[in-house]
Amino acid sequence: MELVELVELEENNLDGKGCYCLRSKPNSSGYINKNDWLKNRFNEGLKYIKIMENSKPAGFIEYTPIEYSSRVVYGENYIVIHCLWVNITGKGYASKLIKKCIQDAREQNKDGVIVVTNPNTSWTPSKDVFIKNNFIEVENGPYGFELLVHKFGNSPDPYFPNDWDDRLKPFKELTILRTQQCPFVDIATDNVVKGASKLGIHVEIIDINSREELLRLSPTPYGIYGVIYKSKLISFHRLTVHSATKRLKELVNK
Repeated sequence: MELVELVELEENNLDGKGCYCLRSKPNSSGYINKNDWLKNRFNEGLKYIKIMENSKPAGFIEYTPIEYSSRVVYGENYIVIHCLWVNITGKGYASKLIKKCIQDAREQNKDGVIVVTNPNTSWTPSKDVFIKNNFIEVENGPYGFELLVHKFGNSPDPYFPNDWDDRLKPFKELTILRTQQCPFVDIATDNVVKGASKLGIHVEIIDINSREELLRLSPTPYGIYGVIYKSKLISFHRLTVHSATKRLKELVNK
């Protein structure tokens, strides 16, 4: 018989249990940076919960109050899901994690739960499981982003900004905007830097350190990672070195 349990990470057990992503590479900069990032977020109300099957990780969910969220979405008194990922499917583990988040939001007297999805990348969860758990899609953003919400009452819907094109204009040079919310950001950054070096392009890296900066600068609703060159969005997720080089090369002489 399978033993299924939810394990909440906290500062006092983080070193022993660690984050879910990159767990096979605990000495990598991404894994270390993510754990350090988590330690600074728990006091803001962030929850990081792993689901375990027979003491082995089967998935996780991460969520936090909107005022501390790493997603570019506006609203008040909501919880925002950053990530949801399960590696053992067909057993309802994703729904179990979502229901835990909804339960926490109710207990905290929030107005509901928000999630940002995108069918074009694995860096965001699929919206299907959220629709199954009574989320509704309330808005679409650029590059395929979708805004879903599970509300408890008649509070105003959350919403995306509408100035996405204007956000790109100041960045003429190759620029990476990032936070350490995702442990794959370091790998994604390195691949762009390597691709740019092949073309002799200098890379400016901006580490976003506050939600105010994120809401003002991020080129997409995803928030934590964006690559811009000549006022064009190159990517909001990890590219291979080859793909990064190819995309940059298309703009070099324009």
